[in-house]
Amino acid sequence: MRAIFLLLSLSAALTPALYADDGASSIAAGGIIVMKREPRIVMAKEVLNISPSRVLVDYDFRNDSDEDITTEVAFPVPAYTLAWDERNPKEESFDDFKLWIDEEPARFTTEIRAFAGKHDITELLSKLHVDASSFGHFDSGFNPKNPQQDPHSPDIDRLSKEQRTQLISAKAFPSEADREPRWSVQKKYHWTQTFPAHSVVHIRHQYTPVLGNSNTIGDPAVYQGKDAVPEYAQSCPAATLRDTLTKVWQSDKDHESSPLSISYVSFILTTANTWKTPIEDFTLIVERPRIPKYKTYVSFCWDGPVTQLDADHFSAHITGLVPKKELMIGYIWDDRR
Repeated sequence: MRAIFLLLSLSAALTPALYADDGASSIAAGGIIVMKREPRIVMAKEVLNISPSRVLVDYDFRNDSDEDITTEVAFPVPAYTLAWDERNPKEESFDDFKLWIDEEPARFTTEIRAFAGKHDITELLSKLHVDASSFGHFDSGFNPKNPQQDPHSPDIDRLSKEQRTQLISAKAFPSEADREPRWSVQKKYHWTQTFPAHSVVHIRHQYTPVLGNSNTIGDPAVYQGKDAVPEYAQSCPAATLRDTLTKVWQSDKDHESSPLSISYVSFILTTANTWKTPIEDFTLIVERPRIPKYKTYVSFCWDGPVTQLDADHFSAHITGLVPKKELMIGYIWDDRR
């Protein structure tokens, strides 16, 4: 794999992650899948647009058979638990998912299941009117007007003690004194799709990615190989990029606070393998956001050439792709103002 890196100016929307006390993992979502593998439908084309603030995917699906095929199609959200100290449950649930079919906005069904361990507690939460997806409309407690306010779930707080006891028995949360939700959520957006015989259906979906980040990658000249920060190593930084980052590190006078950190977007490419393989025509487009005062470099693993489409977009193209691994776009920051 050779690394591609480009000098960028990054969106201010990303900057809070860079100054968090700890790093956080990204949540890797991917493309749409067919619920039951359908070898008669070809992914004739996929155009994947990735930026730190948006993932947009366009597909052309072709039915080469002599009959119409109707099947269930889904966008599965990776299972998640409450991680309020890292991110909002709305981010984890990808609740801004949007769908278009043949250029028209399309409706879909949202299915949510909640599990305490292996036990399905969806119906119990529903009966008590506790929203499973948001962990009872969980509130982290941050309130400038009331800084002493603790994290809480309003849906749980309004229940009677007897009802909360039911949830404690179901292991939805530990105790009356500790009401922090402990269930996990499995969520998917799905719809019934018909693919007419010998025809192409265009499907597009969009969502905001959940970025991962690490506060520091240290001195790039030192932290290489087994010593490298995993997110940095997985972005396949080229030797020229490492040299550039080493100069940034060496020019900083305060090494107690590293000037270098990384944010990244993960994308599950292998979801395409639920359709007939290969993807006949695949294009990756990495978008370049622009914000003054911040410099960053983007690095990702790719076999083959990358071309510059315009000042802000860079493209990698391949035909006959059978995805074997996932994709990670790393944004390496020079945090100095």
